[in-house]
Amino acid sequence: MRIAFIAGIASAGAHAAQPLPVGGAFVVGTGNIAQSGNVLTVTQSGYRGIIEWKGFSIAPGHTVSIANGSGATLNRVIGNDVSAIYGTLKATGSVWLINPHGVLIGPSGVVSTGGRFVASTLDVSNDDFNVSYQTLFKGTSNADVVNLGKISSSGGDVFLISAHKILNAGTIEAPAGTAEMAAGRTVSLVDSTYGPQIGVAVGSGATVTDSGPVRAALINLQAADGNIFALAGRSGALRATATATRGGQVWLVAETGTVDARGAAISAHDADGTGGAVNVRGRNVRIGGAQIDTSRIELTTADFAIDAPTAQTLGASLSGGASVTVNADGADGKFGANGEGNIDVGSSLRWTGAAPLQLLAAHSLSIAPGATIANEGSASLTLNADAHGFDKGGSVTNRGTIDWSRSTGIVSALYDINGSYTAGTVRTNAAWRPAPFSGLLTQYTAYKLVNSAADLSAIKNDLAGTYALGNSLYVPNAGDAANIGTAAAPFAGQFDGMGHVPTVANMSGGTTTGLFGVIGRGAIVRNFTLAEASASSAGGAVGLIAGENDGRIVNVGATGEVTSTGSGGRAGGLVGINRGTVEQAWTGVTIDGAGTVGGLAGQNDGTVRQSFAEGRMTAGNQATLGGLVGQNNGHITQSYADATLSGGAVVGAVVGGLVGANRGGICQSYSESTFTPPAGTKAGGIAGGIAGTNSGRIAGNVFWNKDAFIAAAGVGSGNAVPASSGLTNEQIGQTSSYGPSWNFSANGVWSMPSSYTGPYLRWFFGS
Repeated sequence: MRIAFIAGIASAGAHAAQPLPVGGAFVVGTGNIAQSGNVLTVTQSGYRGIIEWKGFSIAPGHTVSIANGSGATLNRVIGNDVSAIYGTLKATGSVWLINPHGVLIGPSGVVSTGGRFVASTLDVSNDDFNVSYQTLFKGTSNADVVNLGKISSSGGDVFLISAHKILNAGTIEAPAGTAEMAAGRTVSLVDSTYGPQIGVAVGSGATVTDSGPVRAALINLQAADGNIFALAGRSGALRATATATRGGQVWLVAETGTVDARGAAISAHDADGTGGAVNVRGRNVRIGGAQIDTSRIELTTADFAIDAPTAQTLGASLSGGASVTVNADGADGKFGANGEGNIDVGSSLRWTGAAPLQLLAAHSLSIAPGATIANEGSASLTLNADAHGFDKGGSVTNRGTIDWSRSTGIVSALYDINGSYTAGTVRTNAAWRPAPFSGLLTQYTAYKLVNSAADLSAIKNDLAGTYALGNSLYVPNAGDAANIGTAAAPFAGQFDGMGHVPTVANMSGGTTTGLFGVIGRGAIVRNFTLAEASASSAGGAVGLIAGENDGRIVNVGATGEVTSTGSGGRAGGLVGINRGTVEQAWTGVTIDGAGTVGGLAGQNDGTVRQSFAEGRMTAGNQATLGGLVGQNNGHITQSYADATLSGGAVVGAVVGGLVGANRGGICQSYSESTFTPPAGTKAGGIAGGIAGTNSGRIAGNVFWNKDAFIAAAGVGSGNAVPASSGLTNEQIGQTSSYGPSWNFSANGVWSMPSSYTGPYLRWFFGS
């Protein structure tokens, strides 16, 4: 069928009446059109010109030469013949060829431009063309654009546009720009330095077929409701190599149609051979047997089945270092008999190395009997049902084998909290150990997904379960969704935020208030930022993450407001009372409290490690107030506070140490907090740059900014610290001030960016 299509249009073009364009006249701009023998020369005076032609074809052995500097010339055909280019079309700048009856570059045809080449059967307005940065193509033409020859742009882009069919069986080269083919009734072109420049605004059920080599900085084939056939592996390749301003990317997009790239050879890389991405989107996506060489592959489709050829393609790409994400989006959640939103692994998929695989199913995910997913190396695997939070019972069913016995990576299986999970056969690595500060307990973890306030509340029905946030949910009035766990029945499971940024506001009630009321021993809460949250308590323990923590909180942040009344209250930005471990955590919270108040924890009886607090804290008279911790009975290390403090009778501030009253230990920490004494007092009761009172141990490698904090000494009362613990504004920003125990090396705990006034924890910068 494809051969007949090529033969038909080639035959039509071969019988074009004129060997060179005829009847041309400038309608916008000025210039000269002259013919000498087999050469037609167009000389354009201005930057942009528009010529209307009665016919625009070039016979073999004939040449059209357009001298337009670095400008652009639009050639609009108003006659009734196909534009058939069997000779040579060349230009110093850009050339647009618009013909509603079709454009054919024949097997002997050569198009060579210094700027863009645009071939379209859809028209553009003169005004759009003159604006240049944004153009809309539209029309009623059902003619085709076909390239059987060679199109090259040395300094620009190549665009082929039609509402019916586009075929490239020749060669397209745009090493400094993009090569894009768009099929639709309305197509937009927006000048862009990054990403595709054309998109199909209104589809037409059209087809884009590529079976010839295409080389450009970015390649984009689009047919919104039609089909894409990328057959380059049979006679060439789709090869995108980035320039300094355009990333190496290949896009194959047929949103509600089919993208068939079976057997294709596709390459996308940066100029140095690394990076690059291949993005494939369609209601149906077929890639079995393709050779895809890139660093990132993203497949988006209604549903996806991994058969043997597809498994071979994915396995080879993964082993070659490409991360792979498959997103079965379920056609906007319309699940049905056709299986939309499902991913079915029907054949074994194996690879080596560290490249991760994510299988994201809007509904359910299954592994067939006899099928194995296996890695040798350090790759991660994510099996995610209900990946878009539709809450329609998405399940993970493993009837085959997941084999990570030779991998040090991790495997995560996520499913709807109202769905089901079938573990199947799982083999893990006996030598696996969790990465520091990961918070992981096992190499393979199955999670129930939390996507709503109702799901949060449902955790209370199984406090020992393992949960993960599926999205950055927004709960403006917490109600039953908050205060998960009590002293009598604490949260005893795992909760992984998966990097999301939820908001849970107006948390209140009970003696322990927060997203979690009480986190029990052995429980873990990890990997999210609770943003713009709020919590209040009348004399109890209150923090945005937890009222009380006896477990482990790791890689968690919080912003928002905490309010505490009553002299016996314990209020912290993160946790009211910590008896467990808080590590690599941070807060930026406004706290207004009585009792004991700290930017991170009101009271610490456990361990605070590599954490910090910023924000504004206000406490009434007789309160104990600290920039990081109100009262420290435990241990604080490698932490800091950079808070604004006011009020309180006992005030101290430490970044990574105690602020109010220290009865425990503090080491390798510092404070850059500021303090405003309450009105009518000289020093706000007992105030110290590190601790208000100290009956514990503060190491010699703990410091405070004496220019920022109004206090006479590092400790207001109790065990003193050396005067050398107080640093000036200048000293606080010098690594030499901190001594040998502070590691500022490339792999050290601490970092001193040139634009910051004091040390920062390196993990916070993602390194």
